[in-house]
Amino acid sequence: MAIRPILEAPDPRLRTKSVSVDAVDDDLRALIADMFETMYDAPGIGLAAIQVGIPQRVLVIDLQEEEDAEGKPVRKPQVFINPELFDPSDEQSVYNEGCLSVPDQYAEVERPAIIHARWLDEQGTKHEARLKGLLATCLQHEMDHLEGVLFIDHLSRLKRDMVLKKLEKARRAHRAA
Repeated sequence: MAIRPILEAPDPRLRTKSVSVDAVDDDLRALIADMFETMYDAPGIGLAAIQVGIPQRVLVIDLQEEEDAEGKPVRKPQVFINPELFDPSDEQSVYNEGCLSVPDQYAEVERPAIIHARWLDEQGTKHEARLKGLLATCLQHEMDHLEGVLFIDHLSRLKRDMVLKKLEKARRAHRAA
């Protein structure tokens, strides 16, 4: 396992539409292991393969919502290979989203509150489920990456420009330090 560099906006590779995975094999499982290690190190709760420069329809999520007796997050890693969404609810939900590719920037994004999803896991087993809450939001956010879309693309042009300016200002400050 290895921690891979995470691409950051405005890297043009983040705008790449990812391709379907043909085979769930050991190479893909190694990528998935690296993605989890990278996500946990960042730290984050979701990561799409394109964020580490691999344009394949693979993403990992671990909401880490529960805590153990010592107050540490309980890991429940989930893998989504070739995910598909269908039958979104009319009901919308707003969540203050952030992204490892747009570091330290957050904005409220409105998405369907409930979705149905199909995907393969790291063993190639098919799954289908009705998802809601943070998992539904996170899956939609990560699936946007597979289409070359960032969460800031859901914002008004003014808000998106403000976020990108803040990101560039933070980069300049970091380089100067």
